[in-house]
Amino acid sequence: MKNTKFSYLALIIIHALIAMAVFVVPFLSKIYSALILIVGFIIVYQTKNRNNEVLLVAAYLVGAEVFLRMTGGNFNNEYVKFAVTFFMLMGMFYSNFSSIGLIYCFFLVLLVPAILMATAFSDPSTDIKKALFFNLSGPVCLAIAAIYTIKRNILFSDFQNILISMGLPVISTTVYLFLYNPSVKDVVTGTQSNFETSGGFGPNQVSTILGLGMFVFFSQLILFSKSKKLMILNASLLIFITYRGLVTFSRGGIITGVAMICCLLYFLYRNSNAKGRSKFVLIFAMTALMGVGVWTYSYFQTSGLIEKRYANKDALGREKKDRLGGREEIMGAEIKLFLNDPVLGVGVGLSKYKRLELMKEEAASHNEITRMLSEHGLFGILGFLILFVTPFILYVNNRQHLYFLSCFVFWLLTINHAAMRTAAPAFVYALCLLSVKIKIPEKIENANS
Repeated sequence: MKNTKFSYLALIIIHALIAMAVFVVPFLSKIYSALILIVGFIIVYQTKNRNNEVLLVAAYLVGAEVFLRMTGGNFNNEYVKFAVTFFMLMGMFYSNFSSIGLIYCFFLVLLVPAILMATAFSDPSTDIKKALFFNLSGPVCLAIAAIYTIKRNILFSDFQNILISMGLPVISTTVYLFLYNPSVKDVVTGTQSNFETSGGFGPNQVSTILGLGMFVFFSQLILFSKSKKLMILNASLLIFITYRGLVTFSRGGIITGVAMICCLLYFLYRNSNAKGRSKFVLIFAMTALMGVGVWTYSYFQTSGLIEKRYANKDALGREKKDRLGGREEIMGAEIKLFLNDPVLGVGVGLSKYKRLELMKEEAASHNEITRMLSEHGLFGILGFLILFVTPFILYVNNRQHLYFLSCFVFWLLTINHAAMRTAAPAFVYALCLLSVKIKIPEKIENANS
């Protein structure tokens, strides 16, 4: 156990040092990015994926994506999605896959009509290849990852290792944010999403990965902290990540992280007996105390503006007309496009340009559901139904998957505020489909498997 503790602490320190090194020498981000791919390939090749190593590598890539983007390490915006897809295919080559996964092949087939529509009816000035890559890389990544994970047996402890692999680069992201902007008070002047506190990058994507990091280290805290030192370490990481997530002033990712934590607490409570449930009073109290503490500190650091942000008010305390930062208009326009072309849709990537006629403003969609409706029509509805229903059908015989609902909620909420711009919603969705067997941690030894 001492060696395990040391290695966990050492990994945390290493990832903090990575952030410092990249902050001082930005070019190191590209080297770091390339090393993840090279080292990941070597690991999978040498092990022949005997222990689902591709999931660890893919999880690490997902956790590192926003850090790589904000520091210039991404070779292109779809780099991590393509890398995750590659490793999932590599995993299937070594470890095969369940025939049930063919349902996601059908999902991919449903995307074809909109691709044909786009190539046939796009404007000559439209970069159709770029539009296809941008809009289809997420769904394709999700489908390939889902085919690999569906009904694949894995231990609960191994699942936690996947989460840790995803969480370690989030530590790098958080440390980098602190180095980029150590004093929040100096840069927060309004209630809009803040690029300064988000490392100069998109606050929406930053808060999304930090919200995921909140969940990772919360689960570490309550399930795998077997000593006071580990409890203090994981609690500190959770508090640090939550604070930096809040001060991005982007609400979607943080609300999603809180929802994931609530789902986990519900599942743990439901699967515990009377003696086990009595211990949850302490867990609930500890969680509430940390939440209030972080919120209070954030409130004073932002001079009360964070409270106004979550109350949907401007800096003067006036309530804003829209609650989703202007996304309602985009969603409304996409629904209107769907009603105009309900069967085939307008074609992949073309809703962005079609909305110009309705809104007089070119803007990318933040909502994957309305985008699928407008661009894929009826086929988009069928595709979304497959994505929504399949995990619940599998869960009927997969009740030991304590993270099932948390992963599903992350996917569903994230595609509603950040679409599929990162690989995170695609990969975390695929984690819903794993067949998890519990090897009960000491912290929940009273739980009923």
